[in-house]
Amino acid sequence: MAQRSWKSGEPMAAVELPTPEPRAREMRVAVHAIGVNPVDWKMRSGGPLRLAARTVRLFRGPRGPVILGVDFAGVVEAVGAKVTDVAVGQRVVGGTNFARGQHGSYADTVVVRADQVAPLPDAVPFDVAAALPVAGVTAWMSVTEYRPIEPGRRVLVLGASGAVGQLAVQLAKHTRHADVVVGVCSARNLELVRGLGADVAIDYGAGDPLAAARDHGPFDVIVDSAGGYSGSRCRALLAKGGRHVMVAGDSPAAMVQVVVPPFRSRAILGRATRPRLQAVVDAVAAGQVRVNIADRLALTDVEAAHARSQSGRMTGKLILLPR
Repeated sequence: MAQRSWKSGEPMAAVELPTPEPRAREMRVAVHAIGVNPVDWKMRSGGPLRLAARTVRLFRGPRGPVILGVDFAGVVEAVGAKVTDVAVGQRVVGGTNFARGQHGSYADTVVVRADQVAPLPDAVPFDVAAALPVAGVTAWMSVTEYRPIEPGRRVLVLGASGAVGQLAVQLAKHTRHADVVVGVCSARNLELVRGLGADVAIDYGAGDPLAAARDHGPFDVIVDSAGGYSGSRCRALLAKGGRHVMVAGDSPAAMVQVVVPPFRSRAILGRATRPRLQAVVDAVAAGQVRVNIADRLALTDVEAAHARSQSGRMTGKLILLPR
């Protein structure tokens, strides 16, 4: 089993590990596509996510080399004795879980539990599916779990041209039928965001975007997938009962927003579970949501993929191909 491993302070390297046999509630998947997420390179570059990863690995993580990556899509090649709802040969999409002692998805094979994958219809290509487990689930949680969006409600998406932002705009408008969706992005992405379904697109370089957004509120949900926006100013734009959702809010400043009154801010990073992932996959299969893929790279080009992701200039997902 070929995988890409990493040691602190060193470039990633290819390693060969024995191909594992799934345990009773697990399955082994031949990986056809892998999604790149900021959480991948953040675990390498330090900060709270790296500290958390070290702590989890000490007590519950997998032994041996550190294999990064969460998103994957592929074909089931073996199942454990107690897996009855997924069959060998079935197309699936899912996410690995470091806390369950699993290696990451930067590999040609992954072993995960059945509740971490969703069936993948033939209409959804592997590369499109691999963009969904983190970004898609995060966007889905943002508009359904903390202040469920329904007709008549208003949503503001900060960072609307990013991977999570694009999906949040579409899910809010096309599956949850929000009355008004406002997206904030750069000038070059205004048409992109409008094309995704945003009723209003605001150029953050043309002045104060939160002040411009105020005319279209108050908002039931504010999804901050860009970071760097004032929590208190975001909360000032909320309707009664509204929620401010910070995507991967792992900075100390973001954490403060969560634990101090009025408790209307939440920090989230999507974890792939079958119901959440299935909802996003169904929306893609139905044509309600489209995935913008920025590029497809060989898994051997993972260092270049991380550098591009870290640049902050991506308007779509990077996909790694191990085969």
